[in-house]
Amino acid sequence: MPDPNKKNELNVPGKYYVDKELCIDCDQCSRDMPNHFKRNEAGGSYVWKQPVTTAEIAECEEAIVRCPAEAIGNNG
Repeated sequence: MPDPNKKNELNVPGKYYVDKELCIDCDQCSRDMPNHFKRNEAGGSYVWKQPVTTAEIAECEEAIVRCPAEAIGNNG
């Protein structure tokens, strides 16, 4: 389960985040949902843009489901 206390420092503030300790740097979220997730060149992914619209929220929720490491959290 993602821990909001272990967020990647590059996550923008908001409801969605990537837990830097759980992320296995598979890059799936940034490949599948590049409008919201990016890969840090040093390793791991992060949320670079929080969703606003219903469609964007659905994309982020889908990223949570697809994440093989269960590293994406939703604090809301």
